[in-house]
Amino acid sequence: MFALEHEIAQWESTLQPLRGVARLPLLILLSWHLRQRDCARARRLCEEAGALLPLAGLAPEAQAQAGARLQLVQAELLWLHGELDAAEALAMTAYATLCAQGNGSACADVHWLLSSIAVDRGEHARCDTELQAAAEQARSAGDTMRASLADAATARWAVLRDARAAQARWGERFPAQGAHGSDQLAAPLATWVHDFHGLQARNSRDLGRAAGHYMQSYEAALESGQLRAAITAAANIGDCFANLNDHQSALEWMQCALDLARPTGWPRSIGGCQTHTAETMRKLGRLDAAEELLHEALRLLAPMSGARSYANALFYLGELSLDKGDYTTALDAFSQLALRAEALGQADFRCLAQRGTAHALSYLDRQDEAHLAARRALQLATQQGDAINQIAALRVLAMLHARHDLPPPPDMAERNPALHYLHQALQVADAIDGYSPPGELFDALAREYAQAGDYARAYDIALEAGAAREKSHTQQATNRAIAMQVHHQTEHARSEGYHHRELAASEARRAEVLQQTSDTLERLSAIGQEITTHLDADAVFQVLDRHVHALLPVNTFAVYMLDTTATALRRAHGMEAGQRLPDNAIPLNNPRAYSVRCLLGRSEVYIPQVPARRHAYTVPGTRHNQSVLYVPLMVGERVLGVMTVQSCDAHAYGERERLIFRTLCAYGAIALDNANAYRQLQDAQAQLVSQEKLAALGSLVAGVAHELNTPIGNSLLIASTMQQKTEDVERRMNGPGLRRSELASYIDDAAQAAALVMRGLHSAAELVNSFKQVAVDRTTEQRRQFDLQQVTNEVIATVMNRIRNSGHRIETEIAFGIALDSYPGPFGQVITNLINNALLHAFGHLGKDGNGNEGLMRLRATADATHVQIRFEDNGTGIAERHLTRIFDPFFTTRLGQGGSGLGLSISYNIVTALLGGQIQVASSSAGTCFTLNLPLVAPQLDTEEAVSIY
Repeated sequence: MFALEHEIAQWESTLQPLRGVARLPLLILLSWHLRQRDCARARRLCEEAGALLPLAGLAPEAQAQAGARLQLVQAELLWLHGELDAAEALAMTAYATLCAQGNGSACADVHWLLSSIAVDRGEHARCDTELQAAAEQARSAGDTMRASLADAATARWAVLRDARAAQARWGERFPAQGAHGSDQLAAPLATWVHDFHGLQARNSRDLGRAAGHYMQSYEAALESGQLRAAITAAANIGDCFANLNDHQSALEWMQCALDLARPTGWPRSIGGCQTHTAETMRKLGRLDAAEELLHEALRLLAPMSGARSYANALFYLGELSLDKGDYTTALDAFSQLALRAEALGQADFRCLAQRGTAHALSYLDRQDEAHLAARRALQLATQQGDAINQIAALRVLAMLHARHDLPPPPDMAERNPALHYLHQALQVADAIDGYSPPGELFDALAREYAQAGDYARAYDIALEAGAAREKSHTQQATNRAIAMQVHHQTEHARSEGYHHRELAASEARRAEVLQQTSDTLERLSAIGQEITTHLDADAVFQVLDRHVHALLPVNTFAVYMLDTTATALRRAHGMEAGQRLPDNAIPLNNPRAYSVRCLLGRSEVYIPQVPARRHAYTVPGTRHNQSVLYVPLMVGERVLGVMTVQSCDAHAYGERERLIFRTLCAYGAIALDNANAYRQLQDAQAQLVSQEKLAALGSLVAGVAHELNTPIGNSLLIASTMQQKTEDVERRMNGPGLRRSELASYIDDAAQAAALVMRGLHSAAELVNSFKQVAVDRTTEQRRQFDLQQVTNEVIATVMNRIRNSGHRIETEIAFGIALDSYPGPFGQVITNLINNALLHAFGHLGKDGNGNEGLMRLRATADATHVQIRFEDNGTGIAERHLTRIFDPFFTTRLGQGGSGLGLSISYNIVTALLGGQIQVASSSAGTCFTLNLPLVAPQLDTEEAVSIY
């Protein structure tokens, strides 16, 4: 039901080389397990799997089950984004198919999703029913993990209705394993079991233990891909720290929850995080900021107003309004909360709603209604055994009797009702084990005794108030100490767990390699072909990194290249524990560096157990590895640099591992040498093309200068004339005097001159902007045979970061095996120009707002015996009809000054028609634009000069 991170990584790696229907099983698996980790990618994988499903030739039953699983993925994505009705309808469609096929585990997954939908609607009775059905289906299928997950979730929700009953029923089924120590629970189940115990501990005011359990739940949820549960756990941790008066840690965890929630766009998660953050800000006195967050949370949660998170936001809004003295808003919030509490059937909200209502009604001078609400709050708290809420309700009753003339309670034994209820509150507080009555309670008692004229008793109780405050300060310090202890224990547990997971993953990788001894040489040969295919150093590094981690036990992998001065080794690529290492340089005169010894000796250096004294020389910010292996990168007699793998374990590299690494280094050295030679060739070609451009630019500049002479010359003439007139006016003003008519004439001349100068300078500026983009182009490449799919994928990879950062995406449908004898470099420039054109023009109005507002580009190719047709489509705004005939003209652009040069499509047209020997056409409407390229599989023969001139 939930997979761990290392399993996801393994499936991703296996999927990458697969093509066509061979991808289908992993597409279904990954789309399911990425449904919360990465919704957008899960949706894309789901769509790809759906397209391949009819082509897979599966039996009807298998095809139906696979289709139902894909529907279930889509249903969960709809649920996460708050589309509850659509999610339920799709889930029920999948359920009908799965039930017909007798797939109990998959049916349990449907019930699990339906229980989550019921929670967001506030239908907790139905939630219990669905979870019970999920457990029964899972048990009938022999799936104990799914059954345990359903039971743990049931236990968690039961705490909110009746904590005592929940503990009695589920406590033995899920015993506490320790909030901070390691336990034997699998991560998917640990998420819900620790959540259950965290909620129980928070209800009993054991906040340190609660925070510890929530942290365990948070870690387990992240590891098992339950992102929504992780967000909830982080918010609950922040709430615990807030109640422990560690507001800095509270805000850090609230921010952590928000950072997880915001990129998802899930309204329930974002709204819940904002609600808890607002409450922490209220406690810190930042009322305006808290109110803004609460209103935003209520707006986001409005479509799920039946959920508990919406009730939480109402309660916090009521409390905030009481603090601000806005009693009408407070009453409205608590009245809505009362309705939601009845619908949810959760006792804690019933009590809080009645107490808040009483408080607000009192200040609105509706004392009779306030008194009735306060009595209800006291009754509910007493029935639940909730001593803290009993004290709060009794204090509200005391406040009511102090402010209003109300009938005294029948069992009153004190001088007045306020004293009666305050003494009752004090008795309840004294009965709570380990609880210290707050100083405010004693202050209220002292005020009442003073008003009754008993000043001696008032003085004695005031002294008790001071002692209570002192004790409260001690308790606050204790709470902070508890918070620090929770931090320490959790970090220790996290570090230990991380270490064990790393060891386990390392052993798993090593075992996998040892099992594949028979086909190691064949695999290395295929890897070598892949490595040496690339002509870009970064691509070579990425391929090496991937295969090194797949074949060897590695904590640190790095490639050092000899710098141009041959005086130092510089880290060109480095990864440690999944994180990129910073740049680093090692001088060749460093006597202690293993890498320098390897380079200068031109031989392998293997240290099976790094001496402890060597750790003093470890680069700051990196780990102390126990075994290290360095191999020189050599091509013939030339040494290019050094490659290293390092492990946290001693003696990690036997003879077999070292042989594998030597082979990878040999392939890497050849590939990096080729990449360097290719880069130098590109530089030489760029210089040649640049010289051609400079010659063309020379004549162009002369033309530009001629065009600029007129507006600039006119402006200069007008400016010099005005300078002379100004001097004349100044002379008259300082001499015989300046007449009004002369000044008016001067002002008229100045206005006309300014208009002429502005017009001339605007004209000059427009001419400059029209020509300054002329340097936008790309050098041509040698002609060769290439596979269209491979070259296209490489081109797209170069601009994928820009596509992602813009919030858009691209899809390709190009079959493997379409071979061209042509110019891959210029062809790549055409594709790049089309993509850039779409990003700038088609999608310029779209923003990355997280609400699915994204642009889509599609690149498709179909081939016959002699030609290939390539279609590039986007779903952008389209091209205006009046512009369609001009888009291939040089310098024509509708985005001048906004990133458009007006040369991209012109260059593309020249490349397609003159160099590649094909045709390019465009069709556009309000639904998007489509460029169609019709290219021969064998390009016409052109000499180099002709090829360069098309640019």
